[in-house]
Amino acid sequence: MRFIGNKENLVEWIFSEIQKNDIKGKHFFDFFAGTSNVGRYFKTKDYVVVSSDLLYFSYVLQKAYIENNEQPKFKTLLKNINVQSKTLFARELDLVFEYLNNLKGIEGFIYKNYTPEGTKKLELPRMYFINENGKKIDAIRQQIENWKNDNLITENEYFILLAGLIESVPFYSNILGVYAAFKKDWDPRAIKAFELKPINLINGDKKHYSYNQNSMELLDKYEFDIIYLDPPYNQRQYAPNYHLLETIAKYDNPEINGVSGMRNYQNQKSDFCNAEKALTELEKILLSKNYKHLLLSYNNEGIMPQDKITKLMKNYGDLNLVEYDYLRFKCNNNGQAKNKKFIKEQLYILKRK
Repeated sequence: MRFIGNKENLVEWIFSEIQKNDIKGKHFFDFFAGTSNVGRYFKTKDYVVVSSDLLYFSYVLQKAYIENNEQPKFKTLLKNINVQSKTLFARELDLVFEYLNNLKGIEGFIYKNYTPEGTKKLELPRMYFINENGKKIDAIRQQIENWKNDNLITENEYFILLAGLIESVPFYSNILGVYAAFKKDWDPRAIKAFELKPINLINGDKKHYSYNQNSMELLDKYEFDIIYLDPPYNQRQYAPNYHLLETIAKYDNPEINGVSGMRNYQNQKSDFCNAEKALTELEKILLSKNYKHLLLSYNNEGIMPQDKITKLMKNYGDLNLVEYDYLRFKCNNNGQAKNKKFIKEQLYILKRK
């Protein structure tokens, strides 16, 4: 899933640095969960994971991939729907996806607000999805909610199905990378017929914890061996960049505004998008007494200057800074020259006093 700052390609490097720095313990706090990729990785490494994020669609992914430890069986649902697999040994989840993929489209909230036909009365009709894909997303989202309300699926199964939808939507979205704007012509992938794509869940035997709240509120709730921070690096808030995924996840018919049909995100703003407030927030986390190590992912173009981060963190323990040349996210160049393809990904590793 495309997401600014996504650490999917960096988690192995992060884990290797944990090993090199002889960081022990198995209680891991993913403070800014995002796509949950970091938490997923550390779950596979036998850590107990606590994860949190202000974005609800992130919480959906956390519930499916972090908290959930088993493959869903859909025992009640499969007794009540008629579906036959095209594949011999299909998983129960794949059977349900096949059923959802065959639903007839519905003219619901997504169609009415994010397709050109649904918004044809606007001065600039919105082109996030082709008409039929908007209808199909509505049909799938409404069906999942109906199954939940009719007690045909468990809570785990509900979040797993939502996660499948959230993971699939970006493959058909007519955007450059984020949802703050749509393209004015059709991307080749956006005109393909929408269908849910298979997802892979992680089995496990440890209890993990996911939250949809300010992670600051969790610092005193647990004792952590590692707090992992991956905050925003610049002034752009994450919520407006992913407003459409948030609306599909919540499906709450929000009041929307502007050319892009933005939902209100006032309660989802991060102080890490302000240079001065970011350092204050970082110190609040450092002041917590319930951790042994703190890892901060950042880069050399972040709004918090390296010298100030270093000076601050050294007040709380032994600090090591390692760097990694990393390919720039193409929608996140901060006005830098187009030929500047790489940034230095930084990992600040603090062993608390």
